Amino acid sequence: MNDLNLEALAEDIQQDRDTIVVPQDLVEELPPEKKISRNLAAEIQQMTVGERLKLALKGNRDARMILIRDSSRVVQRFVLQNPRITEEEVVALAKNRSIDRELLDQICRRKEWLGNYQIKLALATNPKTPLALAVRLVPSLLPRDLRGLAKSKNVPSAVNGLAKRLVIERSGGGSSSSSH
Repeated sequence: MNDLNLEALAEDIQQDRDTIVVPQDLVEELPPEKKISRNLAAEIQQMTVGERLKLALKGNRDARMILIRDSSRVVQRFVLQNPRITEEEVVALAKNRSIDRELLDQICRRKEWLGNYQIKLALATNPKTPLALAVRLVPSLLPRDLRGLAKSKNVPSAVNGLAKRLVIERSGGGSSSSSH
C-alpha cells in the first residue's frame, strides 16, 4: 500500500467509513489498575498495516506507545493525529532522542503543543529537532533551563551558543564595555 492509499484509508477511519476491526480493549482507555496481560507488542506486530493505522488513530495509550515505534512511518505519523494523545505523551516523544526527525517536525507544527512549556523544552534540548526550530524555541526558555542548555554537550553548537549568549545577556553581563 502506498502513502496515498494509506492517507485515504486514514481519512476513512477518521470518518468511521472503514471496515477494519481491531480489538476493542486496544481502543478503550483502561484504568491504570487494569493492565493488559498478553504480549501487546507481538499482537500488534501481527496486524496488517490497515489495522495498525486504525489503531494508531483510535487506539488507547498502550497501543499508541507501541505504535509510535512502528516500522511504518505513516503509522507513527498517525499516532500523533490520535485525538486522545495527551500532552504528557507528546513530552515523552519530544524528549526521545531516538525518535524519527519527521515526528519531531510534526510535533513542532502543532501550535497547541508548542504552547506547552515542557514540550518546548524537550524540543529545544533534543539534538534531532530541526535546528531552525530549536533556535527559535531557546529564547522562550526559563533562566535555569537556559543555563542547563548552555552547559549541554548534547545539543547542536548553535543551540548551545545561543543559550550561552542569552544567559550572559540576561544576567547583565552582556555590555561590551565591561572588562573581564
